[in-house]
Amino acid sequence: MALLTILTICFVIILATSQSCQMPDDFVAATSPGHIMIGGLFAIHEKMLSSEDHPRRPQTQKCVGFEISVFLQSLAMIHSIEMINNSTLLSGIKLGYEIYDSCTEVPVAMAAALRFLFKFNCSKETVEVKCDYSSYNPRVKAIIGAGYSEITMAVSRLLNLQLIPQVSYESTAEILSDKIRFPSFLRTVPSDFYQTKAMAHLIQKSGWNWIGVITTDDDYGRLALNTFTNQVAANNVCIAFKEVLPAFLSDNTIEVRINQTFEKIIAETQVNVIVLFLRQFHVFDLFNKAIERNINKIWIASDNWSTATKIISIPNIKKIGKIVGFTFRRGNMSSFHSFLQNLHMFPSDNNKPLHEYTMLLCACAYVKDSDLSQCILNHSQGTLACKPNKTVEKNFMRKDFLWQYTEPGLIHSIQLAVFALGYAIRDLCHARDCQNPDAFQPWEQIQSKCSKECSPGQMKKTTRSQHICCYECVNCPENHYSNQTDMDRCLLCNNETHWAPVRSTVCFEKEVEYLSWSDTLAILLLAVSLLGIVFVLAIGIIFTRNLDTPVVKSSGGLMVCYVILLCHLLIFASTGFFIGEPQDFTCKTRQTLFGVSFTLCVSCILMKSLKILLAFSFDPKFQNFLKGLYKPIPIVLICTGIQVIICTLWLVFAAPAVEANVSLPRVIILECEEGSILAFGTMLGYIAILAFICFIFAFKGRKLPENYNEAKFITFGMLIYFIAWVTFIPIYATTFGKYLPAVEIIVILISNYGILCCTFFPKCYVILCKQETNTKSAFLKTIYSYSSHSAGSLAMSHLSLNSTNSNVAMTNPSSSGKSAAWKKSKEHQAKAFAQINRENVTNMYKSLPRKRISSI
Repeated sequence: MALLTILTICFVIILATSQSCQMPDDFVAATSPGHIMIGGLFAIHEKMLSSEDHPRRPQTQKCVGFEISVFLQSLAMIHSIEMINNSTLLSGIKLGYEIYDSCTEVPVAMAAALRFLFKFNCSKETVEVKCDYSSYNPRVKAIIGAGYSEITMAVSRLLNLQLIPQVSYESTAEILSDKIRFPSFLRTVPSDFYQTKAMAHLIQKSGWNWIGVITTDDDYGRLALNTFTNQVAANNVCIAFKEVLPAFLSDNTIEVRINQTFEKIIAETQVNVIVLFLRQFHVFDLFNKAIERNINKIWIASDNWSTATKIISIPNIKKIGKIVGFTFRRGNMSSFHSFLQNLHMFPSDNNKPLHEYTMLLCACAYVKDSDLSQCILNHSQGTLACKPNKTVEKNFMRKDFLWQYTEPGLIHSIQLAVFALGYAIRDLCHARDCQNPDAFQPWEQIQSKCSKECSPGQMKKTTRSQHICCYECVNCPENHYSNQTDMDRCLLCNNETHWAPVRSTVCFEKEVEYLSWSDTLAILLLAVSLLGIVFVLAIGIIFTRNLDTPVVKSSGGLMVCYVILLCHLLIFASTGFFIGEPQDFTCKTRQTLFGVSFTLCVSCILMKSLKILLAFSFDPKFQNFLKGLYKPIPIVLICTGIQVIICTLWLVFAAPAVEANVSLPRVIILECEEGSILAFGTMLGYIAILAFICFIFAFKGRKLPENYNEAKFITFGMLIYFIAWVTFIPIYATTFGKYLPAVEIIVILISNYGILCCTFFPKCYVILCKQETNTKSAFLKTIYSYSSHSAGSLAMSHLSLNSTNSNVAMTNPSSSGKSAAWKKSKEHQAKAFAQINRENVTNMYKSLPRKRISSI
């Protein structure tokens, strides 16, 4: 195509240097003078008449096959220019037009494009060779057309030489959006990217996954097929066959290829959906043969023919099945409808298509309305010889024939194209005398826009104006981006892996976050955990060096203390598994290690609380109950074993695992998903039950000898545990982000420090600072003092009970002897109380201390 362009230009230049090249008068389809000329390219005829397989001479043949719908498109351009001339948009400036018929052939369109490049108002129709065309003034200032993408591309490459604006109303090939290849090309319709995407979406939503595609052998067909194939493949849709038809009717092999296509359709019996990227005349022939062969399918129409009256009016069209099509946006057509109603009054002297249409109506004057279009098509293949009369003028209005063939979407696109040029010329003519043809150059219109260019990071938002060239630029919202200028919409980022700020041109990868080892809070928590481990080791050393002292012995012995201290150490160590990049191993280990270690620790403390309560209980019944319950090793193993079973079931059926939390807008949080909230809650709830039982036992023994009383401090430790974990539940449920593990670490440290400090720090204080009380004699003295006080209290309780019974048994004396009798009774009671007290205390001294000492 590029070679053809160069050769054509060179041929014209050679002719220009040797002789004046005068174009035939009948080459121009329609023309009207004006201060500013606008060119037009329309395929008013469907092919060139040729008796040979391929051209033998470089000459233009006769165009045949009058296309009513395209004729109407040329009328829409004329009507739009007339509307501008009759309005105040370009006051004092008249737009003229020069419309050519491309005959649906690239060579004919190229010949028209060459005429557009000729220098304006020059006696010789020549194209000057220059290094800079910035000041060159060609024949036209802009061009409307062409319709077919194949023709548009060829013409656009030629117009690029002088950057003459070319505004297409129908060419949708995606490649035309490339401003490097087609810098002066503009259009008022979206590219095939959006159409093929809509088709792919329709096919996916309809549940079709086995389809066929038929396209044309040109740039439009091949590019549309390639884009469509990629989009349906992403939706797991398979294409059973891809058939390609010749692009032009002048190709003599087209009938053969259509027959081969139907053989493929018949062979693929499972294919019920066929997508057609074809021109109207292809679809017309294809559907006629489909009716003959009784083929019934679902046909998906491209915008090239979806609303074509020529297709809809095919006899028995319903036999081919269902047609689902996509089309362009429609506009207000009332003005154009009035124009068609009065078309018989429009002069046809300088409008050859209109004159030909008049002749065709003359030839078909007595044909029925239903057969009129076919009659026009048949007569347009040969030479016409008919003199129009009043009957023909009436036929302009017959059943509103032209209006039935109007395609609203395309007419609206042409109107938009003409008015876009009108607004561009208006902007350029504000400070220029545009009645002078040299007032501005064609390329300046490319810089003139109704709205400013939307930069990357923005998108176009159409205003209330009917013109799509007039719009507002709005910023892309968060998580959206646009990477090109004048994009119709912003593209959505993948919210799971990427993000974008407002007015972004790219998507940024989300940053992966977790509570890392280098985080300030993590370092602080690790320091607190290491300090706790140091405390545990120090306490272990202190207890080891004072193994034979009463304080250590009263704590259950070194073995029990070692077990509890080991649990505290493991709990402090478990906090390390909450820090760093989450792994499946750390997620499973951290909760299990904490749960089992804390359960073992609380179980040992529970046994100590039970032992203290047993040692200082003076109620024989309660003491017997505690003796039966006190089985240290079995209870510790059972309590811990239950937690082990809970954690094992948790790990087997719903183990914690690493999860990427993508709900935050800019970051991905790597966190441990607990697997089962029920299992997690059961583990914590079980520890809470053991801690509550331990709290009850310790609370009952809170008033035991001060220097050796663990129960009071165990009570405080359990209270700290309850406060910490009750606070943890709502905070954990409402906190999210990378610091969520830190919340649990803080609660673990608080509860662990609380129990460690309340259990061991008072004993360490006695061992290190009050050594005089950490002796056997001081210990026995304290026990005897507590036992005597407890025994005295018990005896007092018995005496009080006897005294009460005596008072109830007494009768009331006479009023005269009441005082003397009462005094005598009190003396007897005092003597009895002293005797009972001496006996009880003596018995207590003999029996209780030895039992308490041995128990402790």
